[in-house]
Amino acid sequence: MKTQSDHYLSNSIPVPVTAAESSQQLSVQVESLKNELRRLQSLAALGELTSTATHEFNNILMTILNYARLGIRNKDEASRDKALTKILEASERAAKITQTILAQARNRSDSMTPTDLGSIIQDAMFLLEREMRKYRVSVEMDIHPDTPSAMANGNQIQRVLLNLLINARQAMPDGGTILVRLRPAHEKEFVELVVRDSGEGIPREKLPRIFDAFYSTKSGPDESGKGGTGLGLAACKEIVDAHRGRIRVESTIGRGTAFVLKIPRATDQSAAVEVD
Repeated sequence: MKTQSDHYLSNSIPVPVTAAESSQQLSVQVESLKNELRRLQSLAALGELTSTATHEFNNILMTILNYARLGIRNKDEASRDKALTKILEASERAAKITQTILAQARNRSDSMTPTDLGSIIQDAMFLLEREMRKYRVSVEMDIHPDTPSAMANGNQIQRVLLNLLINARQAMPDGGTILVRLRPAHEKEFVELVVRDSGEGIPREKLPRIFDAFYSTKSGPDESGKGGTGLGLAACKEIVDAHRGRIRVESTIGRGTAFVLKIPRATDQSAAVEVD
């Protein structure tokens, strides 16, 4: 006859888990962690974008205040027209920045549609224009007019581009030049986007790990509070891979670094699809 303790022991014996079940549970946990990492990366990108916009809004506000005072002090029509024109231009700039940030915050969709990467580049440079000027970095844009649309998620590609541009700026502490080039790739099924800096370059032994999560060539965030987490380039590669594209890095010490992205081009039959 079983005693109460025997009954308790029999009920408390763990049920053996097969190797297949254990592997499945581990896969579920890994996928859950990956999804959480993607969410945190998205929030971090939005945070950096908001930080950039905050500095820009401060500059815009000072412009509006100064020209408002000018318009009040000077009663002549010419001065007032000049002040109102500058206030209008600054306000339009602020409105465009707000629209860009709201688009990033609202659009959580993973769908990809035919996307003009030239417009993505223009918007990114609009957001970073003053920051580049502050750090004595000039940006050259070479957008080939015959570049076809890419099959892409515009918000995600903008995240990649902003990350690469900020990295390039940080690689040139004394200033320099960034080239952003967009053109049809040699492989007809791709569009090629290149971000090249004239900075310090990356040592050869570090290049194989450049896209590893939590690996960084930086000691920490710079004075602007950006960089050094080791998540940026890993997130970039994950986004490009999800687009079924490619990303590679070329670097020479003392001459600079180039990131080359190849994103599938959209076709006439392209329709919105979900990122895997």
